[in-house]
Amino acid sequence: MEFVPVWAVSMQQALDLIKEAVQGERNDELFYDELIRLAPTKEQVQMIESIRNDERGHNRMFRDMFRAMTGQEIKGISDESYEKVQSYEEGLSRALQGELAAVEKYRKIWFGLPTGIYKDTVNGIVWDELKHADKYNYLISLNRAKG
Repeated sequence: MEFVPVWAVSMQQALDLIKEAVQGERNDELFYDELIRLAPTKEQVQMIESIRNDERGHNRMFRDMFRAMTGQEIKGISDESYEKVQSYEEGLSRALQGELAAVEKYRKIWFGLPTGIYKDTVNGIVWDELKHADKYNYLISLNRAKG
């Protein structure tokens, strides 16, 4: 397998990754709703709700960017089926892995965009995803300590 540096991302590849990120939003909503239902305390519910609300904002930003750059709307949703979590702890772990995967995907998008407002916006989204990963790490350790 040939090594391809992360910065070797074309504008078209970045647009494809934006489309992919937005099309998975339905499963993300189901996942966050399930985690919120399983959360054992009001503090944990509020933390996950704040992450979910950030994610909704990211999706709007990605949709707006895509429309501004292509003149097209992102249509359709991912064809992957939603997989329920087995437990709250397993859900937190899955959420952490999802945030870290999003950082990798969004970094690629960042590298494929020209300098300017869209690149700056994606940079802010990457920082949010890292903040979310920190929150999930906190929730994992909090629930491990209680268990």
